Amino acid sequence: MKAHQIVLEWVTNELRSGRLRVGDHLPSERTLSQSLEVSRSAIREAFRVLEVLGTIRTSTGSGPTSGTIITATGEQGLSLALNLQIATRQVEAYDMVQLRILLETWCATNADPALGDWDAAEQVLNRMDDPALDIPTFLRLDTEFHVICSSAANNPLVSIMMDALRLSISDQTQTRSHAVENWDDLGAQLRSEHRAILQALKNGENELAASQLEQHITGYYERTA
Repeated sequence: MKAHQIVLEWVTNELRSGRLRVGDHLPSERTLSQSLEVSRSAIREAFRVLEVLGTIRTSTGSGPTSGTIITATGEQGLSLALNLQIATRQVEAYDMVQLRILLETWCATNADPALGDWDAAEQVLNRMDDPALDIPTFLRLDTEFHVICSSAANNPLVSIMMDALRLSISDQTQTRSHAVENWDDLGAQLRSEHRAILQALKNGENELAASQLEQHITGYYERTA
């Protein structure tokens, strides 16, 4: 095992055991180097990996916010991995469609109307009604709406996955939008579908919302072929 992997394994085990929690400070490079018997350069290499993954945040200076702190924003690392797979063409467009259907219809089926942030979803849809909105902004808001709706299932892991997919979904929908000749008509249809999905979720009509979501996701894919 490489030296920096020893550090990564130690951090993982400490988090798993509960000895380290979100908001805790990691020991200094010198302390970890001595206790784990690895070089300080290995500590720094492991810290760089953890920072890219969103597990830690490192800042200089003094005070409670300085040093190396556990943040555990897991969606950052997952999003990076997904986007790299897509960028290297390991994932095709329809693979993303299938994953979205799997996750989003499950979320709709298991949504609790009392737990949904419907005001936030409504605000996003209201912003999407602006006729002056450019397509990239419209589609970023579109993705945000889907992420908000998925949170009503109250499953933290699925929420992390949906948040991690945010950039990938937005990028893919924007790329496919270039094939659309009449965006005004498609935009109007998407807005109508969003409103229907939101209403079904608010009413607790979970199966209807799941069906609408599947048609909505596959429909955009087909209309932008």
